[in-house]
Amino acid sequence: MGQFGKQTHSRSKTKKDGNGKRVIKSRDKRRSESGNYFTATKLAEANVTDGIRRRGGMVTAVLKKAGVVNLLTKQGYKKVAIKGVLESKDNRNFARQNIITKGTVINTELGKAIVINRPGREGCVNARLVEG
Repeated sequence: MGQFGKQTHSRSKTKKDGNGKRVIKSRDKRRSESGNYFTATKLAEANVTDGIRRRGGMVTAVLKKAGVVNLLTKQGYKKVAIKGVLESKDNRNFARQNIITKGTVINTELGKAIVINRPGREGCVNARLVEG
């Protein structure tokens, strides 16, 4: 996955300091400033979760493959199967690759739905039904 590299969270090199001067780098990147790889949650038959270690030793569940969605309807939440990925606001190729992210429009047994959470970080897919 070359296009989904690790992110480094640090100060921009192009922005100015508070007094108008350019920021001069005084040190290199640190391990604590590095983010994690992008979890490309793919469409599958059943949910597959994985645990990744966070800072402080806490283990968080990430969703590798998604098969069911917690769908918000007028009656409440229902657990239904995902049929397919229709479109993604993040990247148009995500719909072709069946990658589910926040804001992705998916096709379910009850109709179209929009994903309202971040499945690669939370370990489940939550969505709301689209009217019309």
